[in-house]
Amino acid sequence: MKTIKKAVQCEINVKKSQFICSLFPTKTKKESKEIIQKLNEQYSDATHNCTAYIASDGEGFDDDGEPSGTAGKPMINVLRKNELHNITAVVTRYFGGIKLGAGGLVRAYSKSVLEAISEAEIVEIEEYDVYKLTFEYCDIKIADTEVRNNQLTTIDKDYSDKVSYEIVSKDRRDIEKIFEKYSGKINVKYKNKQFLEKI
Repeated sequence: MKTIKKAVQCEINVKKSQFICSLFPTKTKKESKEIIQKLNEQYSDATHNCTAYIASDGEGFDDDGEPSGTAGKPMINVLRKNELHNITAVVTRYFGGIKLGAGGLVRAYSKSVLEAISEAEIVEIEEYDVYKLTFEYCDIKIADTEVRNNQLTTIDKDYSDKVSYEIVSKDRRDIEKIFEKYSGKINVKYKNKQFLEKI
């Protein structure tokens, strides 16, 4: 599966109408909806803020007042054709006074998303099981050695009362088994499944 590495924005003009496409990497519907809400506030003076998203827990699109099927649907179709997942697209339109007609709108919204995709850095993503290791500061060396020797990937580190690492294994190895011998020193807990850049 593919997504974009970071947010991008691209602008096109069609018959005096301005189309601004904002693309964001997003993992869930909740994340998509939060971004859409923020952009609706940011561009509250726009004629339309049309949206499409494909998240790990669902997908959706909205024409935001444009004629039915002329904005959100063409946008999500472009995302699907480019095999993109975990992504949210918002196309903000400032009407320039010339009506584009249904076909013109479909082309404008599709082109807007395509242009933004061409500017984006595309990355492969895969679903991984994420585990959380928790241990004392004096055991950092043990944890680091095992992570390195077993070619595990650390995706997050937290240094508070105790140290905690979030780790994944690219070859789906049983991480609990690797740290079994340190039971009592290093606590291993399965956290969740996450789509991450391919390791």
